[in-house]
Amino acid sequence: MSVTTVFPQHVIAKKRDGGVLSRDEIAGFVRGATDGSWADYQLSAMLMAIVWRGMTPQETAHYTEAMMHSGVVADLSSVKQPKADKHSTGGVGDKVSLHLAPMVAACGVAVPMISGRGLGHTGGTLDKLEAIPGFRVNLPLAEYRAELERIGLSLIGQTADLAPADKKLYALRDVTGTVESIPLICGSILSKKLAEGIDVLVLDVKFGRGAFMKDKAKARELAQALVSVATQMGKPTRAVMTAMEQPLGRAVGNALEVVESIECLKGRGPEDTMAVTYALGEQMLVLTGAAKTTAEARERLEQSISRGTALQKMRELVAMQGGDAVVVDEPSRLPRARLRVPLAAPRAGFVADVDAMAVALAALRLGAGRAKAEDSVDHAVGVSDLVKIGEPVAAGAPLCVVHANDEKALAEANAMLTKAIAIGSNAVAAPRLVDEIIGA
Repeated sequence: MSVTTVFPQHVIAKKRDGGVLSRDEIAGFVRGATDGSWADYQLSAMLMAIVWRGMTPQETAHYTEAMMHSGVVADLSSVKQPKADKHSTGGVGDKVSLHLAPMVAACGVAVPMISGRGLGHTGGTLDKLEAIPGFRVNLPLAEYRAELERIGLSLIGQTADLAPADKKLYALRDVTGTVESIPLICGSILSKKLAEGIDVLVLDVKFGRGAFMKDKAKARELAQALVSVATQMGKPTRAVMTAMEQPLGRAVGNALEVVESIECLKGRGPEDTMAVTYALGEQMLVLTGAAKTTAEARERLEQSISRGTALQKMRELVAMQGGDAVVVDEPSRLPRARLRVPLAAPRAGFVADVDAMAVALAALRLGAGRAKAEDSVDHAVGVSDLVKIGEPVAAGAPLCVVHANDEKALAEANAMLTKAIAIGSNAVAAPRLVDEIIGA
């Protein structure tokens, strides 16, 4: 079979002028990113042309397919349970994956989850997992598959074999002002997720101040595009729209979020965290056929907590990936910051606002996240015991506890948090958290 010759300059010019690219032209672009046959300046020009002119749904599907097949697609046919994954577009305090995955696995659905690291204001699942002493996130695909066969659960980082074109193109997007393009975002997210070997996918698409997509209409557009493309590629997919105006839960910071996830598995999780967890878990069970209705799925997920089976899955996960499984029962073994200082309320009243982005930037100042990809992370630092919108507070009562290893960073984070948390005279309702479900 002959291979169509694709000249970069012709493809770039066609998209620049608003043309619709063929499957071969898109495949040539992605292949050029993978094997180096397209120069960085040609790849960058193509990315900008896509941002400027957009892509049709069919082009986006072709792009995602080419990205997925730029490397290995995991074969999980040896894993007999239905396979589901969840992906979040990123938020502040979003530790849901850590406890949702064992809950769903305890309900008989395998969860092959390949996650990323935090960059900027959003925390990464891998950074949270690495707060557990000894936990290995870099597993080869053979070990990933074996873990799924044995316990129905695996949480790892992206391997070099999976969607390598995405690594190249994302690095270029990051430095050329071409990140915020829905077709490019779809290709980046779905190529990695569909290469995992899953049967179904559930997406948590966030909107609001602490989200990547702050505008709800734009976030909805992204959710619809992700569901449409994944469905075209034969993977039943649903997106749950969730608000990210205030941090999710009461902890922001890697080890602190692990502690909160363990509390969730013990039935003591914050109400808002569990609301998002159940909304996503219900869709995972229904889409795989493990439950007929969301009510039945909710009951099974609740039972995974009340019966201790989800907590046991967490122990098995940590042990199989080389971590200290005793952490699940003794979270005090996790990294602890040298300084733990309450932030006092300046007056009595009701919490009127907790700005998610401002809290995230305070945590970033403490060292909980990365301003640049090469930055290191301090797993111990962050914010815990954070108040929620609508709660009453007394003068001098703690609004949160700041965990720091540096006095200067502590002082600066305190100042940032003081501005982030507003106290009013009258009670206000907490913002609606779980919005609509796309693709149901």
